[in-house]
Amino acid sequence: MTDLPSDRAILQVLAPISDPQQGKSLVELNMIRDVVVKPSGVVSFTLVLANPNSPHRDTIIDKCKTAIKALDGVTDVWAKVISDSPATNPNPVAPPKPGGDRMAIPGIKHIIAVSSGKGGVGKTTVSVNLAVGLAEMGAKVGILDADIYGPNVPLMLGMDDFRFSAEHISTDANGMDVVQPAFNYGVKIVSRAFTHGHQPLPWRGPMLHGIIRQFLTQVNWGELDYLIVDMPPGTGDAQMTLIQSVATSGAVIVTTPQNVSLLDSYKGLQMFENMGVPILGIVENMSYFIPPDMPDKQYDIFGSGGGTKTASELGIPLLGCVPLEIGLREGGDRGVPITLSHPESASAQALKAIAQAVASKIETLGQA
Repeated sequence: MTDLPSDRAILQVLAPISDPQQGKSLVELNMIRDVVVKPSGVVSFTLVLANPNSPHRDTIIDKCKTAIKALDGVTDVWAKVISDSPATNPNPVAPPKPGGDRMAIPGIKHIIAVSSGKGGVGKTTVSVNLAVGLAEMGAKVGILDADIYGPNVPLMLGMDDFRFSAEHISTDANGMDVVQPAFNYGVKIVSRAFTHGHQPLPWRGPMLHGIIRQFLTQVNWGELDYLIVDMPPGTGDAQMTLIQSVATSGAVIVTTPQNVSLLDSYKGLQMFENMGVPILGIVENMSYFIPPDMPDKQYDIFGSGGGTKTASELGIPLLGCVPLEIGLREGGDRGVPITLSHPESASAQALKAIAQAVASKIETLGQA
């Protein structure tokens, strides 16, 4: 078995890399901190930048990753970017609290992003049942459908035919239009499907940015314990708009046991970490299939153990594994989440446990 590199060896290979603005070594400037070498060969470190949106950020990260990956035993490299003044603070510091100076939405205690690296992994199913599960626990919950190109939250919450009309819009004290969200199963709901149905929208980044900000700031969310944001797949404009605009309490990453899904989930996870948003944990969806006529059997049709392995390697919680059942798909199609339609099913029990785990994780982070 190949020996793993030491923290010292990693700092040595990073020493020749300089900060373009100061012309000095990243290591000398104490811009490289919290180096961790995991037993799996994954190396993580924190990169400290005065400006986390620096145009040199990606170049610096790429150089660091290339240097570290050249060491024997390294299987992957993860970089977290935090904001600080590296030249004047020689002591390691904890990452900034989630949100930093980002905007807080009045009345909303916690914003939780549910994300995935690729489509088709059941992210919206998890988002909807997470929202309903939290509401069943007595919390005040809203869900924002930020998947602008494929808004499926209304369908899964039984509101596919709902459309905003003039009676749902009022004007606030500043003369700004404010929308009253839809409501079902104890959850407040906003989606672009309520305005445009399912017609295709040829929108570019700036338009996406605008509508997501409107959904955050021009909706009468009222008092909420949790606002669940169902993100589109990937790491594009919608994700960056949310992270850069509002104080996000944490992110839930949804994946399946398949290697391709796990690899894509790394990207979304790293994006949130680089922006200072805590990862609440991973949800492995479609963990195994339970035949309706043989409920005591299960089949690992998409592989097995991927979520557990990924969570272990990255040092983040596995929130739960959700089996694939016919009732789960039927509930989504009928607009009745399985946590309500078949609450004793294995899928519903897993999703309820995930809701409890998310709430506990928020409380553990000291944000509840």
